[in-house]
Amino acid sequence: MKQTYQIIPVGVVHKNKDQTEIEIYPEFSRALLGLDTFSHIVVLYWFHKNDTPEKRSTLQVHPRKNKKNPLTGVFGTHSPARPNPIAMTLCKIRDIQSNRIRIADIDAFDGSPVIDIKAFIPDKAARSDIKLPDWV
Repeated sequence: MKQTYQIIPVGVVHKNKDQTEIEIYPEFSRALLGLDTFSHIVVLYWFHKNDTPEKRSTLQVHPRKNKKNPLTGVFGTHSPARPNPIAMTLCKIRDIQSNRIRIADIDAFDGSPVIDIKAFIPDKAARSDIKLPDWV
């Protein structure tokens, strides 16, 4: 039997022409302690504008919406169309003020629900151990 899980947004993305920031909801603001000692964060957010039954049922795409790229399963891409529309982006922290994290940029829309934030700690794996397809 399949299980379901409840995800509670911890904040929201705010974007305008001057700045991009993540507002952390007050009940989660204590979780920001120590985050200012890092230069980057991994932001997990919900592709809320892609959360439709049709897009959740999309299992294969041409990466980067380029028909010249081979048809690939969504688990092998960063496509926003996927069974669970969860996105992940590495962001540079500009500063943190109260419950707001000002970041350099994010590929989310204004109003995207933030479901988690993780401090970025680089992996120790050597670049020579990484394999990527030609279209990347």
